[in-house]
Formats: sequence, structure tokens, C-alpha cells
Amino acid sequence: MTANNRKISVEKLSLSFASLTVIEQFSLTVREGEFLAIVGPSGCGKSTLLRIMSGLVKPTDGRVTIDNVEVDGPNPRHNLVFQDHALYPWRTVSQNIAIGLEIQKRSAVEIRDKVGVLLSLVGLESFAGYYPHQLSGGMRQRAALARVLAVDPDVLFLDEPFGALDAMTRLVLQDELVRIHSGKTVVLVTHDVEEALFLADRVIIMSALPGRIREIIPVPEKRPRDRGSTTLAQLKRRVLGILGLEAVVGNTRVPDVNFAI
Repeated sequence: MTANNRKISVEKLSLSFASLTVIEQFSLTVREGEFLAIVGPSGCGKSTLLRIMSGLVKPTDGRVTIDNVEVDGPNPRHNLVFQDHALYPWRTVSQNIAIGLEIQKRSAVEIRDKVGVLLSLVGLESFAGYYPHQLSGGMRQRAALARVLAVDPDVLFLDEPFGALDAMTRLVLQDELVRIHSGKTVVLVTHDVEEALFLADRVIIMSALPGRIREIIPVPEKRPRDRGSTTLAQLKRRVLGILGLEAVVGNTRVPDVNFAI
């Protein structure tokens, strides 16, 4: 990988809480336009790593750079989508999608046009005036994705974005994510190995605590992929075999750092 196509660089990252080391000497490079997935045993620090990469949590040691600029806090160009969609309940779907554009002080015409394009992109044109409580879980998560895409981020960090949804809705939204990916750099944390292999160019397997890279699995098939592919089935068995070995190491949980800055 050359410096010209390096988007994200994670350099010797470590994070500790008192006597507990959550992440230790973690180094990783993500290419421009790459879709990277991270899997690992429960409580291994996957979500914590994503929060560090997005600037929500500061590491104990090491650093993260995006476009050769060190990450020292949240940045609207690098957006994080959680499992909880976090839509504003008093705003309609259109109004939720428009929030970032309003903050950027875009014109009313530009906001209207951009929101219209995004509603179409995520299949919510008929629900523009609905409030979050009137939508299904899948629709709310589509709206959350559209809200993030509205500000045209360079990097998307996705933390179990479909984890709370039923199986069929997950499949539909995975297909939509492939469609709207369009060359953006994406880092996805997921417990779903099939999801990781269906979406990602590479799958990072993390070890049990302290979180390190156990193995990196390239996915050779081009998108869109056939879920019944023999190659994906073989890769799934390989990943599950590695995760099975890691699961016996221990089940120490990572402290809740969702709001640590």
C-alpha cells in the first residue's frame, strides 16, 4: 500500500482502564475507498476501537491519522453510525436528514434537493413527513444512514448498524449499503461473520482482551456478491474457526466508554 492511497492509519494504539488493557499495540492501515469489517469475540474492544478511530475516545498510547492528519476529536467529515439510530423524535424523516445541512448553513433550495436525492437513495420517498415512531426499525436505520450521507463524509464508521433488526431487514439493508457505498471509505464493526464477508474487502479478526489483530482475511470476490458463494462459505468456516479459538481465552468485558472523550 502506497502513501497515496492510504486513508486511515492506526499506529501502535493502546487503551487501558486502571489494570485492564482493552487494546494493545494495535496497528492498521485502511485504503482510500476500502470497505473494512472488524469482527471478534464479545467484549474484545471492537466498538471501543471504532470510537477511538472516529475521535470519540482518546487512546492511552498511539495515534490515528486520517489523510495524514491526527484524529484528536469528532469531525463531521468522519461520521459514526450506531446500532441505535438516534433520530430526533420531534423531527420528521426529512427534517432529520437535513440537520447536518442546516448546521452547514446550506440554502433552503440546496437542502430540499439534497434531502430529496437521499430519500430516493434509501427508499424513503413516501415517508418524508413521517416521525421516527411511525417507522419500522429498518426504516429508522435507513433514515440514520441518509442523515450521515447528507454531509458527504469522507469516512463512514458503522458500529453494528443493523444489529437490532430482524434477519430479512438486515439482508435488505446490507444490499442497500453495497449500493450506496460508492467508493467511500467504510469501517464496520459487526458480530455477524456473514455480513462482514458479504460487505467487506478485508475482514479484521480481533483477539480476546487485550484486543490485537488476530488475522486479516482478504475477500477476493467483487461486489455485488452471491451470498451462496462457495468462496464466502469457505471463508466463513475459516473465520468462525479462528473466533472459536479466541472465545476460550476469556470473557472479560470492556468498560462502557460510549461517552468518554
